[in-house]
Amino acid sequence: MTHLPNPDYQPEFYASVPAKRFFAWVFDSLLIVLISLIAIPFTAFIGLFFFPVLYLVIGFVYRTATIASGSSTWGMRFVGVELRDSDGSRLDPGQALAHTAGYTISMAFPILQVISIVMMLTGARGQGLSDTVLGTVAINRRAIA
Repeated sequence: MTHLPNPDYQPEFYASVPAKRFFAWVFDSLLIVLISLIAIPFTAFIGLFFFPVLYLVIGFVYRTATIASGSSTWGMRFVGVELRDSDGSRLDPGQALAHTAGYTISMAFPILQVISIVMMLTGARGQGLSDTVLGTVAINRRAIA
């Protein structure tokens, strides 16, 4: 991870990132619920019977598409955080898909999510479990002058 900001010499890139990721997650979750509720009439209201599956599919597509298009979800953009790969580049569509799959697997197994949260709170770069596996990191966006 030599192309990423060093947390010892550039801590401003990692300042408050775990808290910002939490607020981004809340923002994104509420947005996905809203989109899922809007989608229900388009399923002839059958979506009510399988709402958790509908929410999961819409969330997976939302997270993959937004990360692929801007290396962050809309919630992450709102709080000023973006994902970068080990080279310091924005995530491409394949990496966005892998990151979303890692997140989904972590959410499916609560122990993995707990491990991920602990890793975010204790690691120098604030990486979660899927970040560590993929070599990605969430950093504060640079201010545009």
